[in-house]
Amino acid sequence: MYTMQAIVRKGINNATVQMDRLGAIANNIANYTTNGYKSITFEQVLKEDGYLMNTTRSNFATGSTRQTNNPYDVALTDIGFIPVVSPEGEVAYTRDGAFKQGKDGYLVTSDGWLVGDGIKIPSNCYNFSIKENGEVVTKDSIDGVEKKIGTIPLVRFDNPEGLKSADMNRLVPTDLSGNPKLVKNPNCFRQSNVEISNVNMYESLNDILRVNASLLASTKMMKVADDMYNRAINIRQG
Repeated sequence: MYTMQAIVRKGINNATVQMDRLGAIANNIANYTTNGYKSITFEQVLKEDGYLMNTTRSNFATGSTRQTNNPYDVALTDIGFIPVVSPEGEVAYTRDGAFKQGKDGYLVTSDGWLVGDGIKIPSNCYNFSIKENGEVVTKDSIDGVEKKIGTIPLVRFDNPEGLKSADMNRLVPTDLSGNPKLVKNPNCFRQSNVEISNVNMYESLNDILRVNASLLASTKMMKVADDMYNRAINIRQG
């Protein structure tokens, strides 16, 4: 049997959990157009004492690809991440393949992080292409022989959910994720494409409606309990 205080405490706990869930859903919606973004799922567990416990998980399912016609863009159609290196030497991992050519000719991220170990595209080459296995090749002329200038690496983690989110849609490893493992002979690079987020907008909007209804129910329960509590106090004082 619950006391008035216990009912109010449980209502506050449940409302707090729903607010956390609302924040996770809002984050998904805000990143709907972010290249390579992985949606957050929110799981709730009802404990024996009637209180809700929550946990968030990242959904690493591969998103759809969108053609850009930009030869520097590359999408991944399988699980894994591309290593990128900051100007200071910091290593992180991403699925956002909206790349560009840096001032020194190297393939870099949109904010200047080096892709892989460094792939320098000659300014005087006729064109370059990114193969499905990540190899980057150039031609000096339309009929020229392809010349390999580097490879975009692909790595995987034993527990990708253990990765920690960083700025600009990058991830960094933790003890939970384990160390990166290089994938040999991948077949998942798609040039002139980017991977879009795997957020399901229809499900997200439906989740917001459900959370809103749950919040209203929790606050209504707390209001009823508060009114009963105040009446009980008035009776004792009367």
